[in-house]
Amino acid sequence: MHEMSLCEGVLQILQTEAEKQGFKRVKTVWLEIGELSSVEPEAMRFSFDVVMKNTLADAAQLKIIHKPGEAWCTQCSKTVNVKQRYDECPDCGNYQLQITGGDEMKIKELEVE
Repeated sequence: MHEMSLCEGVLQILQTEAEKQGFKRVKTVWLEIGELSSVEPEAMRFSFDVVMKNTLADAAQLKIIHKPGEAWCTQCSKTVNVKQRYDECPDCGNYQLQITGGDEMKIKELEVE
């Protein structure tokens, strides 16, 4: 379950930012998770609660913002939405798509004290 290590990385970022910005507690974390990121939201929620226990983010809420997958179709010359890698273009059926978005995970916002 790589979501556990992803949450450990989130915790490291929170601790670093707490030192820089001087906050003591994290109340809410908004994570933007792309549909093509291979991150399972429910596993992320479970891991988040486990990893944040007894830290500055203990009992913090995790809010997940879903970001759809996007790709550039070389045939249509436009951006299209895709559900998974190696999908065909929904407009022309071409398989030559270059992923342009929705494959990332990032901290979008924090609510802190």
